[in-house]
Amino acid sequence: MKIKVMIAEDETMPRKELEYLLSQHEDLILCPSATNGKELLEFFENYHPNVIFVDIQMPGLKGMEVAKYLKAQKKSPLIVFTTAYDEYAVEAFGLNAIDYLLKPYGDNRLQETLDRIRKEFKEQNISQGAVKDKIHASKISKLLLDDGERLFVVDPKTIYYLVREERMVQVYTEDNVYKTKLTLQNLEEKLSPYNFFRSHRSYLVNLYYVGEIVPWFNGAYTIILKDKNKTRIPVSRSAAKNLLKMLQI
Repeated sequence: MKIKVMIAEDETMPRKELEYLLSQHEDLILCPSATNGKELLEFFENYHPNVIFVDIQMPGLKGMEVAKYLKAQKKSPLIVFTTAYDEYAVEAFGLNAIDYLLKPYGDNRLQETLDRIRKEFKEQNISQGAVKDKIHASKISKLLLDDGERLFVVDPKTIYYLVREERMVQVYTEDNVYKTKLTLQNLEEKLSPYNFFRSHRSYLVNLYYVGEIVPWFNGAYTIILKDKNKTRIPVSRSAAKNLLKMLQI
């Protein structure tokens, strides 16, 4: 049971320390870390973490402000507030934060936090299990794409990849390219019962058609698909680790 974790911290040393500590746990998948509130909201939309460690004092949008916004979302993440001061504890738990960590992070105290996260995450998965089974059993068999002029009906299993091009998303199958006004995020949600992966901010790829994964530079990779054109799909450095974990490499 993998848990996607994100860190929002503007100070380099505490951010790197927490990244290192969390990276030691095999059941945690680290999303890219944000350095301010605005960046956190952007990363949240792209990576949908299950848990976010939020520094209360950040430039621009403060941690509390961001947490209030996140808690109002349909799929709100678990929130762990991090700070060097304990004066915000009452307000933090008023926002239903799962925990409140004081810097510097102690190993035992962090372990307590992770135990709480795992327990809550397990309970959520159990309670939602029946619903998830029903969703997967009734997953869409056809995808309706609207390019503004015509409607196309596409079998999700035939899609190789999707790419955002300005205000439209192009959907590639073996023989056709469709355009749609749907956002890449909306398509990612619709295709979630299938084996699609967000390899890059602008790309969604069907892992069934992945032929090769080639190292690129600075920790990034390139996916080579098994289509007739051997299409190359970028994998951002932040997404590479999750991709390799998913494929158990």
